[in-house]
Amino acid sequence: MAVRLKRWHALIGAGAVALAIPVLAQAPESILPEGFGAPQPAPRQPTQPQPAPTPTPTPTPPPLPSGSLSDQAAETVPGAPGEGSLLNEAEGETIVEGGVDLPPAARHSLDRIGPLTPDLGGLGSNAFGHAEGLDKARIMAATRAPIASRWASILLRRALLTQSDTPAGIAGADWVAERSWLLLRMGEADNARLLIQGVDNDRYTRRLYAIAMQSLLASADPAGMCPLLPRARDFSSEPSWFMAQAICASFSADQNSATAILNQAERRGIARGIDYRLAEKAVGAGPSSRRAVKIEWAGVDRLTTWRFGLATATNVAIPEELYATVGQQVRAWQARAPMLSSLQRLPGTVAATRLGVFSGTAARGFYDSWNSEPDAEGPAQDIGDLLRTAYAGEASEERIKAMHDFWSRDRADKGPAGPGGVDYAALPVIARAAATVKPEAIAGEDTPWLIAAMLSSGYDRNAARWSEIAEGLSGNARQRSWAMLATGTPQPRVPIGASRIRDFIGADESKDGRVGHYLVATLAGLDRIPAADLEGLLRDTGIDPSPRGKWARAIMAAASRGEKGTVALLVAVGLQTSDWNAVPARHLYFITAALKQVGLDPYARMIAAEAMARAG
Repeated sequence: MAVRLKRWHALIGAGAVALAIPVLAQAPESILPEGFGAPQPAPRQPTQPQPAPTPTPTPTPPPLPSGSLSDQAAETVPGAPGEGSLLNEAEGETIVEGGVDLPPAARHSLDRIGPLTPDLGGLGSNAFGHAEGLDKARIMAATRAPIASRWASILLRRALLTQSDTPAGIAGADWVAERSWLLLRMGEADNARLLIQGVDNDRYTRRLYAIAMQSLLASADPAGMCPLLPRARDFSSEPSWFMAQAICASFSADQNSATAILNQAERRGIARGIDYRLAEKAVGAGPSSRRAVKIEWAGVDRLTTWRFGLATATNVAIPEELYATVGQQVRAWQARAPMLSSLQRLPGTVAATRLGVFSGTAARGFYDSWNSEPDAEGPAQDIGDLLRTAYAGEASEERIKAMHDFWSRDRADKGPAGPGGVDYAALPVIARAAATVKPEAIAGEDTPWLIAAMLSSGYDRNAARWSEIAEGLSGNARQRSWAMLATGTPQPRVPIGASRIRDFIGADESKDGRVGHYLVATLAGLDRIPAADLEGLLRDTGIDPSPRGKWARAIMAAASRGEKGTVALLVAVGLQTSDWNAVPARHLYFITAALKQVGLDPYARMIAAEAMARAG
């Protein structure tokens, strides 16, 4: 039976954020604090009783970008029958009620925070260790997201949501803030909001209030600001909290106060132009309001959190060109927006699936629901027909053609196409269909993409059944299929030896032979290269297996300590780019080796196979 990477709930709130940090291929060492990951000195034993130390304030991480209105850009900021040893990524939902007064016994501890206990797929209370809390928070804050790998993002989400101990050196609420802030930049607005809800309102810090505002705007839920407003105004002078007073007054049917606050904001210049008009629009959504506001986007040159959140909450269409000013994670926020139509959410669904925010099952559910709407037509019907045929066609050839047509469609989010013009975001949607197709030679040139589809959702044992068919192919289809099967399956059924690897390298037509280098790096990290051949292949491809840089030393040190969450974070640090072809091969060596060492071998294999599918 297909084993599922345990269902760590893909948590819904109403979330979306606005943080589109430009994704750049930067050296991971550049964001690691000096000395991070070095062995901790053993504490000296006192020779006599020591007085209790005087408490000192907990240092706080670097501040958020200033301003949340016009000054803050939205910049980054089931298995197939009987097979599969991984599960589909995240299915199911958790809804958490927040903002209520709790008796002491029901209060949340700040010492161990997160919804994912071990039986729900969490990585354990020691996921991030017990030291260097502020340094780890700074790494989270500096990590540019979204990252290259869908599977690495899925793992990082799991780590950030794990019910883990708060490490020393940082306040529990600030630790939640940094985890949530990174989730937001990954496109995980709902999960960021759920994590924040694990902190009682009266324990919020200034940092957590700032991130909570971001998560509520990203969730297109301005009403969620209201329970936080009384204390938030004491902690923050951000203009967004001032404007929230008008919105919340209107939602309470106090239109006089709402109007007075708006007038004061206009006089003082707290909000201007589109930001002020969107606040007016939100105020107009309150009961008893007679305020009608028309939104004009002329002259607006970028999307911000404030603009995304209020426009989406009031069903104001955002011009497509503004999405080009932010990262793909903003599209992922769009995918959950409850006020938008299915057609409006289509680009967001595509982006969310490519990033790993949506599982293949969740994306397929969206398409099924859209196609069943009474007025479904055009794209909805086309996609519905393709998916019905892919899953229920009478003949394998018919089903494979439908899958081919689905992954070859124009990309609704204008995201990048992969090798062969294949949209990687389409593959998880048809993964289960691919897993139930009988391996046949008729698949021909589509074979590698059927294999890639299965591995995109963890159907690794199903993919292994295609080994004999793949070996019978020729050219690039044979090479890419073999590379994915060699790296992605639990026990490879294809030959892996120096001569076969060198054949792949010799036939590799990618720039500078990068895919061949990726293959050697990942096979070495997975310990799948015969010992007698390992040194020569690493030397020939220029991969130094010694952890010489700060990042390499840090990820291997975290692996040696068994800190799965820290390893997952440093995996993301090593994949800070939107372009798989910009990932250095040596990063993949340390990533796969570290994951394997901490018992996350399935993720190591899936990331390796993803590299074989998406690079080149």
